[in-house]
Formats: sequence, C-alpha cells, structure tokens
Amino acid sequence: MNPSVLVFDSGVGGLSVLQQIRKRSPGLTLNYLMDSAAFPYGIKRDEVLVKRVLDVCQAAVDELSPGVLVIACNTASTLALPALREVLNIPVVGVVPAIKTAASHCSSGHIGLLATPATVNRSYTDDLIRDFAGHCQVSRFGSSELVRWAEEWLLNDEPSAQRQAQLREHLKSWIEHNSNTVPAMSHVVLGCTHFPLLREQLEQLWPHIHWVDSGEAIARRVASLLPGSEELSSKGALNCYWTDRHQVPQGAINYLSALSDVINQGCLGPDFVIQDIESV
Repeated sequence: MNPSVLVFDSGVGGLSVLQQIRKRSPGLTLNYLMDSAAFPYGIKRDEVLVKRVLDVCQAAVDELSPGVLVIACNTASTLALPALREVLNIPVVGVVPAIKTAASHCSSGHIGLLATPATVNRSYTDDLIRDFAGHCQVSRFGSSELVRWAEEWLLNDEPSAQRQAQLREHLKSWIEHNSNTVPAMSHVVLGCTHFPLLREQLEQLWPHIHWVDSGEAIARRVASLLPGSEELSSKGALNCYWTDRHQVPQGAINYLSALSDVINQGCLGPDFVIQDIESV
C-alpha cells in the first residue's frame, strides 16, 4: 500500500498545496479534508480555532492513519502547529507565507504580501519579515474577498468576465501604486493557500509580477519526510472528505477528479459536524 498524506484546510485553499504534492510525488495517496462545517476560519476566535483544529485533525488521523499531516492553512498553522505536534505521533507540516523565498529572489528589494487581514496583521508575519526580508520593502494587502472568490470560482468552474473585472478592481490600486514606486514591487507573496487557485487570473492581469506561494516548498518537505515517495511506480489514490453533512463540496471533488479518480469521498462522521461554532 502506498504511503498516505492528510492535507487539511477549512475550505478549498489547501487544494493548491495538494496539487504540488501530487505533482512531485504522484505515488502518494492523498487525503484531502475540508472543515467545511466551521468555514470560514477567519472570523473565529483564536482559542475556538485551536480546539477545533485539534479535535478534527486528531479524529482524522485516528481514522485515516496518514504518514504525514499537512496543515494547508496559514491561520491554522500559526495557531495550532505546536499543539498538534505535541499530541500526534506523526510529522506535522505547516504553511507560512513564502516571504523568505520572495525576498531571496527579488532583485528590486520591494516585495508584496497578499494575504487575509488576519495573516497580514499577525505578529508572526512581522517576525518572518524581520528574519528573512529585513533588506526589503514589504507592502501588505489584506483581503477576505479573495478567499470567498476562490471558493466560489472553484465551485462554479472558470471565473466569468465580470469576476475577472472584480479581481482587477479589487487589487488594481495597490498593485499599480507599488509597481510605480522606486524600487518597484516585483514579487508578490500569495500568503493564503486559497490565493494560488487564482494564480492564472492574477498572471493574466499583471504579467510583470512574479507570484510566489508555499506549495512547492511544502511538497519538497513532504517528500523528504517519506523517503522514496517520489519514486513510487503506481499512482496513489486521491480521497476527499469534509465535515458539513448538509453540503457536498462538488467543486473540490471536481478539482480532484481532474487530477485523478477520486476513490473515496464523504463526510467523516457525525462527530466531525458542528451546527454552530462560536464566532468573533
């Protein structure tokens, strides 16, 4: 049996990470789990989220027995990684904005960070910039709209011309202002795993910008934790799970089906489902 990886996110954003893992190690069995019953995470209190992520991930690891758990969500990674590593006996890989990568490849000395408002304002982001991009000018933009649009566009296939116009209008002022400064912003970090799902549209609108995300780095880390996974001869299965028993995430299933046949899919069980989760 091929070794397996559990990729976890609150919504569809982690699919961008799963795609990179699949590309690098196609023989791995990949289980994608969406905590759709608690989506979106961005409006929940930190202590509520920590408990939620621990409960869902522990139950999923017990049921699916993966070799590695990937927390493909910036919010969950920054809040719950230490607690997860303390209670689980498998490697847990988190995701952080690829500020180090962008700063090391940016000759202009000016990078952008496009993330959720929570990520843009968290102290861990300040620490990443201080540690890895102290020599750069870093322009930040926080957007909740891009998370919602990524979810909607994945569900409804390709974005319409109207949605493309929305994307342009939403980011135009920030990108054009920073592209016309001295030094000009040449690289933008996609600091939310939802945002690489919009990469094609972003590249069409602003081809002069280098868009950087963490997907390839996560794929390399997973491969290093599962020696030989890149050389497996048979294709690994792709499985899709979610926590909201009332709504099937057809967009995520369609996305995975385009990569390979989805072998198993379904809600992981009533214990995963919540009717109301405390907000604010």
